[in-house]
Amino acid sequence: MGMSTAEPNARDEARTGPSGVVETHDERRTGKRTVLSGFLFGCGIAASMIDLFIFHLGLQWHHFYDLSTHEIALLTDGIFHAFGWFITVWGLFLLADIRRRGGVNWKCWAGAVVLGVGSFQLLDGVLNHKILGIHQIRYGVDLLLYDTVWIGSAVLFMVIGLLVLRMTRSSRRAR
Repeated sequence: MGMSTAEPNARDEARTGPSGVVETHDERRTGKRTVLSGFLFGCGIAASMIDLFIFHLGLQWHHFYDLSTHEIALLTDGIFHAFGWFITVWGLFLLADIRRRGGVNWKCWAGAVVLGVGSFQLLDGVLNHKILGIHQIRYGVDLLLYDTVWIGSAVLFMVIGLLVLRMTRSSRRAR
């Protein structure tokens, strides 16, 4: 039995969203890839630029792993740095591919970047600082203020990123 001309093929499959606007499979995929690209880029920037450059190297408040020798601490910083730049570049390669295929929703991407920064910061602050205890933000001080600012700003970044993503999703549906 052959396919009728009224049936969409796998590439052109369309779906009606909650607001009644028809989105194609490719548009949904591009939107997801845009969010993934921005999220990875944001996580990488938070890891490599903010955490590593400012707190590890600039202020020298901590290293990625502070429970051993200074040499081990520096080695783990190097591995952490390589991982941070890997995910940053991965996000940029995804962005280049999205752009090559037809365009980037920059507001959506920016929202995902902010969400990625906050997500990394929250993961680091809760998992590494509190649960695993492999390092603290700073040593020799009362940590309550530092933890409150670190985790509070992470949650704030995540909320802002999610709000921007929600607004861009709503504006796409309104078209």
